[in-house]
Amino acid sequence: MPHCGKFHPSSLSRRAMLAQCANGFGALALTSLLADKSFGSVANSLAPRTPHHAARARSVIFLYMDGGPSQVDTFDPKPRLTAENGKPFAMKMEPTQFNNNGNTLGSPWEFQQHGQSGIPVSSLFPHIAQCVDDLAVVRSMTSAFSEHTNANYFLHTGSGLQGRPSMGAWAGYGLGSENADLPGFVVLNGGLIPPGGLDNFNSGFLPATYQGSVFKPGANPVANVIPTEAKPELQDAKLTLMRKLDAGVVERFGKLDALESAIANYELAYRMQSAVPELMAIRGETDATKEMYGLGSSNKMTATFAEQCLLARRLVERGVRFIELTCPAGGGDRWDQHSNLRDGHEKNSRAVDQPIAGLLRDLKSRGLLDSTLVVWGGEFGRTPFAQGTNGRDHNPFGFTMWLAGGGVKGGTIYGATDDYGYKAVENKVAIHDLHATMLHLLGIHHEHLTFRFSGRDIRLTDVHGEVIRAILS
Repeated sequence: MPHCGKFHPSSLSRRAMLAQCANGFGALALTSLLADKSFGSVANSLAPRTPHHAARARSVIFLYMDGGPSQVDTFDPKPRLTAENGKPFAMKMEPTQFNNNGNTLGSPWEFQQHGQSGIPVSSLFPHIAQCVDDLAVVRSMTSAFSEHTNANYFLHTGSGLQGRPSMGAWAGYGLGSENADLPGFVVLNGGLIPPGGLDNFNSGFLPATYQGSVFKPGANPVANVIPTEAKPELQDAKLTLMRKLDAGVVERFGKLDALESAIANYELAYRMQSAVPELMAIRGETDATKEMYGLGSSNKMTATFAEQCLLARRLVERGVRFIELTCPAGGGDRWDQHSNLRDGHEKNSRAVDQPIAGLLRDLKSRGLLDSTLVVWGGEFGRTPFAQGTNGRDHNPFGFTMWLAGGGVKGGTIYGATDDYGYKAVENKVAIHDLHATMLHLLGIHHEHLTFRFSGRDIRLTDVHGEVIRAILS
């Protein structure tokens, strides 16, 4: 057809072409969307990925002791505290959170050596004491923060500021998950969300698919995964329409993390409708297993944490990459005993002692401990001198955490604090070192796991971190 010669048709952009050809390409996108591995990169965001080196651990269970257990009352005995109980504290006191400093406070609990390794454990943990030959006890942990919220962010994300990805999110980003029907990062909430809130489990600047999924106690731990339609056909019809609408939005606007993550979460929630009830069906466990964990305990907190520990083992069996357990609600103020140390620490230890020992024994008997890294600890420790007369204040200068399984050398003590248990004086370990070690055991080189954000490559360990090789088997 003749034309004036002054008109030159412009080329179409890919997005404009797709928008104008919505009918044909929309159907093509919908066909792909309805496939088993729908949405390509969205569906595969948690697919298993090859580690940097041979991994010793496939999964991590983080037993988070919210509030800060006292190192000198649990795994770091200090006879000098007992000898000088009630006397003025002989070392210079650093500024503490509340500065209501009292005299030297000896531990109310006795320590005894256990196992072939002879590691001393206080009478707070009679069950865990029987598992010491599987533990690597790190007595020289340090933190950069003495306030709960910042210390929690630091422990979970490697930064004391809000907004960074949690270590569970980093693990998922680096390795994916081995189960397409469950999240790669699961938080088993016993009832106490730590100071700092859900941002302790967030994905930060990583894609939102890597954030922690919080499971509540009880028969229905996850919201919105129980079918609500009277007939499966009705739900399938709604999901088909939702997929079609989502496909159209993706075609119009391109790849957006918030949109693609929402789509992936809807798809995951659909698959979880069958996976979660099966996960929660602990009635199939033997009576001996339930008793070992303490599910039948008359103590409500013990029974709650026992169920969390049993679910953690079941999640590991199903290929979930990172599982964190929070403390159970129901008595006391976490491990944060600024007063009434004896009462609070006894309540908290009673809640977790038998379930944790049951978890370690169960994993070991099933051959899972070798491939599962178990980490125990809080955001900091507590002072060896009293706050007031019968409590302890926050202490980030030297505290204890322990690791077990997943390539860790059991029956090991690493690092030391001074004679009062106040400050780390031998083989100091920073939180970044802990993170580097955890990633190393998962097969990840912590310096190579990065994400481009705000103009630079950022990692969990920032510009720090050394693997604690002395505790590796």
